[in-house]
Amino acid sequence: MASAEFSIPALVAERKADNPDGVAYTFVDYDVDPAGVAESITWSELHERTLAVAEKLLQYGEPGDRAVILAPQNLDYVVAHLGAIAAGFIAVPLSAPLFGHHDERIVGALADSTPVAILTTSQIVDDIRHYAQDQPNQRAPKVIEVDLLDPFFGETVDVPSRPKTAYLQYTSGSTRTPAGVEVTHKNVIRNIQQLHPDYFAGFPDGEYPEGLRAVSWLPLYHDMGLVIGIFLGIVSGCPTTLLSPISFMLKPARWMQQLAVDGWVVTAAPNFAYELAARRTKDEDLEGRDLRNVRVMINGAERVHGATLRRFNERFAGHGLPATAVRPSYGLAEATIYVSSTLAERPAQSVFFDLEKLSAGHAELSADGGSEQVSCGPPRSTTVRIVDPETCVEKPAGQVGEVWLHGDHVTAGYWRNPEQTARVFRGKIAEPTSGTPAEPWLRTGDLGMMFDDELYIVGRIKDLLIVDGRNHYPDDIEATVREVTGGRVAAISIPDDATEKLVIVAELKKPEERDQASLEALQQQVTAAVSEGHGVRVSDLVLVGPGSLPLTTSGKVRRAACVDRYRLGEFSRLGAAT
Repeated sequence: MASAEFSIPALVAERKADNPDGVAYTFVDYDVDPAGVAESITWSELHERTLAVAEKLLQYGEPGDRAVILAPQNLDYVVAHLGAIAAGFIAVPLSAPLFGHHDERIVGALADSTPVAILTTSQIVDDIRHYAQDQPNQRAPKVIEVDLLDPFFGETVDVPSRPKTAYLQYTSGSTRTPAGVEVTHKNVIRNIQQLHPDYFAGFPDGEYPEGLRAVSWLPLYHDMGLVIGIFLGIVSGCPTTLLSPISFMLKPARWMQQLAVDGWVVTAAPNFAYELAARRTKDEDLEGRDLRNVRVMINGAERVHGATLRRFNERFAGHGLPATAVRPSYGLAEATIYVSSTLAERPAQSVFFDLEKLSAGHAELSADGGSEQVSCGPPRSTTVRIVDPETCVEKPAGQVGEVWLHGDHVTAGYWRNPEQTARVFRGKIAEPTSGTPAEPWLRTGDLGMMFDDELYIVGRIKDLLIVDGRNHYPDDIEATVREVTGGRVAAISIPDDATEKLVIVAELKKPEERDQASLEALQQQVTAAVSEGHGVRVSDLVLVGPGSLPLTTSGKVRRAACVDRYRLGEFSRLGAAT
C-alpha cells in the first residue's frame, strides 16, 4: 500500500489544510464566450468534491477497482480523476467521445480495465451511457455524473486500504496497440521531484518560485497533461489555469494570452503547438500584454524541431518572451512522463550532425548542414543509458542506440500484460559499467545518443526506415518536407520486391487554392529537397488535404496506420503521383 508520503489524496488534504481558500484550478471556457469565461475551484472545494466522488464510488466497489473518466476537459474532469484516486480506486482517464461518435479506443480501454464505474457529467451523459456495457466476467459499470454530487463536508472518507497504482495511463498507440501503463502514487510524486531541479533551478528541493502558476491546454487524459495540468499544482501548491485542447486549436493565441500574466509561469506542449502559436498569433492578440514572466515552456511529447524553436522565439521575443523559456524535453508515459530537459541558464540549442555517419549510428558534427538535432539536455535526476538493443551492451558516447531508463519514475508495467511488461520493463544490461545497475531497465524503444554529455533523441526503433540498404530517420525527412509544405508529414517505407521504397504523405493547408501546375511544382520541390538533404529518392509523394493523416490522441502521426492506408489506396491524392 502507498505510504502517506506517496499518497496523492494526502497531498490534496494538505493543500486544503494549508490554504483552504486559495485557488487550486481555474478553467477558462471559450465555448460559452469566445472571450473566455473563467471558473475557479479552491483547495477546500476541491477536497470536498473529490471526497463526494470517493464516497459515491465506494457504494459500487472497493479499493483497487477501476473508475473510468469520460468527461469534458474542465474542472469536473479534475474532480473525477482525483475523486477516483481518493476512493482508493485506480483511475482510468480517457478522452470523451467527440460529438457523440462511437470511439473504439474507449471500447478497448473499457474491455481492458473492466471498470465498476464511469465518471462523467450531465452535459454528455447521454453520449456515454452506451459505453456502460457488460464485459467478460464483469457487470456493466455504473454511470456517475460528478457535477450533480453534493460536496462531502467530512474530513475524510473511510478507505480501508489504498493500492500502489493511482491510475492507468493508456498510451496513444503511435507504433502499437494502446496499453494501460500502471502509474503509482510514488511515480507521480517522485517524477515531479525529479523535474524540480531542472525546471526550477536555483530553488531548494521542495521549494517553488513565489507566484508560481501553471497553464495548460493539454488533454487531461494525456501523460504530460496530467502531470502539468493536475499534479504539479498538487505537489507544489501553485494555482493552475486550464483550457480545452479544442479552444487552443481554434485559436492558439488563447494559450499565449493566458501565459501573459503576473507571477512565475510554467507550461507545456508538443512541438506542433509552438509552430501553430508562432504562425497564427497576431500582434493584436497580445496587445497590452507581455510574456516576460513565462519562465518554463516545456517542448516535449514529440520530436522537437530547431526551425520551430527559431520561429517561435523570433515571433515572441518582441513581446518579452525570455530566450531561455522554451525547454526541449524528453519523456514518455512508461516513465510517468519526465526524463530530461535543457539547462535553465541557456537558450535551447540544436546542432548539425553528419547525415551519413548518423545514419550509420555515429555522431559527428557537420560544419555545412546535415541532420539537425535538438538537445534534451544532460540527464541529471534520472538514470539514462544508451544500449545496443540486440546485444544489450552499453554504447559509448557518440553512438546511437536504444534509450534505457532506471529509477523511481519508471512505472510498474502494463496492466494485466505480464509478457509485454517483462519485455519492456525488465531490461538487463550485459556487462554493465561501473555505477550502472544490471537491471531492471525500461526499454523505451527510442533511438538516441549522448553527445557532449547531453541527450539527443533521433527516432523510434520501429519507425526506422531502411531504403537502399541505408538507415534513415523519418523525423529528419519529415522535418525537411514540412519546411516546404507547412503541414503534417509522414515518411514511411513500403516493401518493393527485394528492397523498400520511400513514400511521403504530406498534408497541404488550403489545397483548394492550388492548381495542378502548382501541385506539380511543389512535388518537384519536395523530392529535390529530400534527395539533396538526405541522399534518398522519393518513390511516391502523396499530397493530401488537412486532417488526412491518422493521429494518436496526443497528436502524433501514426506511421504504421499510414502504411496500411497507403497499401489500401485510402489516401485521397491532391495531385498526380511522382
